[in-house]
Amino acid sequence: MTVTDITVLVGAAALIGLLAWFFFGPRKARLAEVRDGRQEIEITVKGGYSPDLIRVRQGVPLRIVFDRRESGECTSQVVFPDFGVSKALPAFGKAAVELVPDRSGEYGFACGMNMVRGRLIVEEGAGGGSSPGDITRSPAETRTAGEAGETLAEDGEAAERRAEIADLSRRVLVGAVLTAPVAVAVMAHEVFGAGWVPGFLLNPWIQLLLITPVMFYTGWPIHRIGWLTLAHRGAEMNALITLGTTAAYGYSLVATVAPGVLPAEVRDVYFEAVGVIITLILLGRLFEATAKAGTGEAIRALIGLQAKTARLLRDGAEVEVAIEQVAPGDVVVVRPGEKVPVDGVIVEGRSTLDESMVTGESIPMTKGPGDEVVGATVNQTGAFRFEATKVGAQTMLAQIIGLVRRAQASKAPIQRLADLVAGYFVPAVIFIAIATFAVWFVGGPSPAFTLALVAAVAVLIIACPCALGLATPLSVMVGTGKGAQAGILIRDAASLETAHRLDTIVLDKTGTITRGQPALTDVIPADGWSEAEVLRLVAAAEHSSEHPLGQAIVRGAAERGLDLPRVSAFDSVTGKGIRATIDGRQVLVGRSRLLAEAGVDVSSMEGTAGGLAAAGRTPILAAVDGAPAGVLAVADTVKDDSGDAVAELQHLGLQVVMITGDNARTAEAIARQVGITRVLAEVLPEHKAAEIARLQGERRRVGMVGDGINDAPALAQADVGFAIGTGTDVAIEAADVTLISGALGGVVTAIRLSKAAMRNIRQNLFLAFVYNVVGIPIAAGVLYPFFGIRLSPIIAAAAMAASSLSVVGNANRLRRFTATAPPKAPPVPADLAVAVETAKQGETVTDPVCGMDVDPSTAVSAERDGQTFWFCSTGCRDAFMATSGST
Repeated sequence: MTVTDITVLVGAAALIGLLAWFFFGPRKARLAEVRDGRQEIEITVKGGYSPDLIRVRQGVPLRIVFDRRESGECTSQVVFPDFGVSKALPAFGKAAVELVPDRSGEYGFACGMNMVRGRLIVEEGAGGGSSPGDITRSPAETRTAGEAGETLAEDGEAAERRAEIADLSRRVLVGAVLTAPVAVAVMAHEVFGAGWVPGFLLNPWIQLLLITPVMFYTGWPIHRIGWLTLAHRGAEMNALITLGTTAAYGYSLVATVAPGVLPAEVRDVYFEAVGVIITLILLGRLFEATAKAGTGEAIRALIGLQAKTARLLRDGAEVEVAIEQVAPGDVVVVRPGEKVPVDGVIVEGRSTLDESMVTGESIPMTKGPGDEVVGATVNQTGAFRFEATKVGAQTMLAQIIGLVRRAQASKAPIQRLADLVAGYFVPAVIFIAIATFAVWFVGGPSPAFTLALVAAVAVLIIACPCALGLATPLSVMVGTGKGAQAGILIRDAASLETAHRLDTIVLDKTGTITRGQPALTDVIPADGWSEAEVLRLVAAAEHSSEHPLGQAIVRGAAERGLDLPRVSAFDSVTGKGIRATIDGRQVLVGRSRLLAEAGVDVSSMEGTAGGLAAAGRTPILAAVDGAPAGVLAVADTVKDDSGDAVAELQHLGLQVVMITGDNARTAEAIARQVGITRVLAEVLPEHKAAEIARLQGERRRVGMVGDGINDAPALAQADVGFAIGTGTDVAIEAADVTLISGALGGVVTAIRLSKAAMRNIRQNLFLAFVYNVVGIPIAAGVLYPFFGIRLSPIIAAAAMAASSLSVVGNANRLRRFTATAPPKAPPVPADLAVAVETAKQGETVTDPVCGMDVDPSTAVSAERDGQTFWFCSTGCRDAFMATSGST
């Protein structure tokens, strides 16, 4: 080994050590200033964040002003995933991010492409907290307020992306035109010999003349960001390309301008490699920018739903105003074919509205006075007037857009691995390139210096941190956007990831499986009576009653078009029923006890009533003039899609459990209708969370489906909480996933979407890792000793561009996800065994072995002779089973 070889090895080791300190050494953090109870700091965005390390006080509102002094998509957005904040940054302009750092720790923030990074250090109690006047809004409210201005505004990111695509197109065209003659000439010379190409194209001075504009004009977006990033003690994709092409161009420049300083055998130039690498990289970036434009399509489509103007009724005249001028209390006029501008309640008129763009439900809804309307839905048939109740950032559409933005700004747990690797990736590639140069210089064939330089450049060029950084965020962006289009609001990326791992779904009965409102289900007349006659008299009697069951009978009569007779006398008997005089006839409606006390023989109706009760319905007996008239039944009816949704959930491999406060018999009847085989009955609302915890104790990953308000503790306890309902503020805040339409089928779609998104993310990570894991060693020359294979920097550039493009293209495949309707549920066998677990709180049973009182909701149980016994422990259970001779 020569002195030169030793010098190169020592120099390489020293350079690696110096760069390790440069990239990972300690940095000084900038402390945010406190002004008028609020922390403020300004960050310059120019190839990186300056400062990129910020110290702030916990609990004090923080305002970060980003002064962006560049264009290009890379830094067009800043994301604080731990705070659910995403903010578009205008080119050569300023934008402010407001949040409350309510928990101590260290939190990262990054550009939209996840390559330029900074850190936020929240110090516990550093500022002694803040006074009540300092914090007037919760973190969620702060985020909403910060997003309000941009939620319904034109998407500036799309305009900047279009400008970048146009700029890239011009630069790629210049690069291709100037590089093509040099690249073709060099390749033809190497393959066919000197006689096949004009000699002047092989002249280094001509190549220098042609490639220099490619280096400094076409490659300017790369070099500017690359050098600025290195100046910030950071490194990303642009820095690698800049180092590689600068090394190749600088070497070729020396070989052209001052060849005498180099040995004769190493005076080759690599201008064609510089031109092809830069042109290919920018071409790949052009394709990538074009493909990425589709990943944000969902959020832009939601923004585009908002009406631009509204027609208000003022002083008896209709006045058209900008949507921003509508205030709560204004009366808005909507004509056929127009969009509803804001949320409100109809005060006059009736129409059919298409709400699919907000709820995901394709069937139009007929609405009249007193019904709520949602902004951005489309009026179809009639004209109506409504009173505005929510405007601006309070509308449902604005809340949906805000939630989708926060979800897209969040970070999935699976992304932490990619972030960890990406944080060390670029410096590691630079270290590998230095080591590659040293090894080739010392142990490679002649000309060693040239081959060492080419191998090092190939390592720098083939590495693709961009693909690694984009693998997860792009899929999350597309997945949450597709969910919003289907009426499924996903709170964050963690919820999107967790949903695909669920193995148990717990469904609240009332309002989830059922409609949540009693309805008339049966009218069974006694001999000599018709259904219409019985229902007409009973509905007339109940018309004066405020009981929900009575109102259900009245609605049933109205749906059948029955005219109700006049009631001349009415009396309510608490806990029993009602008495009424109708057309001179004495009518009794209620429980059998009321009729029996009046001397009515109810024996003929008891069998019918018992059968209805066994089916989970509430029987109501009727008598007229002292004789039985018939039996009516009222029940909370099952939603049309509940059975299909349960069947599809079971098809996906999930165990479906129903939880309810109703008695076991009613719960069993509902469970039979939809095909559920496990029921938790008689569970009080305040104990539902404990039942979820009990299932989790069985090592199950549990999703809870409820209304988002009464079931809030259970939704919070579950691994993923699904709020079925209207998508109100409370529902959105209570659950991980909100299903706007209220259809149980939305749970199926959400889980299928989660599975599709996670499959897409894993594919992206594989594509990102496989290129780098395979490509970097080949570029370094590991195959040369065995097969004599070396990787050209030109091929490396093509592979790097293909890596990013493959990840972006694969993420866009998720856009083809459709919320297809689940298959029809198969008929439930009549003898289906429904396991009903009565978990009525406050009741205990006695352990037959030790005599202890135990809670049946948590005790060990066993079956014997068709009867269930509960035990304080498995020991007592085993002793009981052994002495009984049971197995």
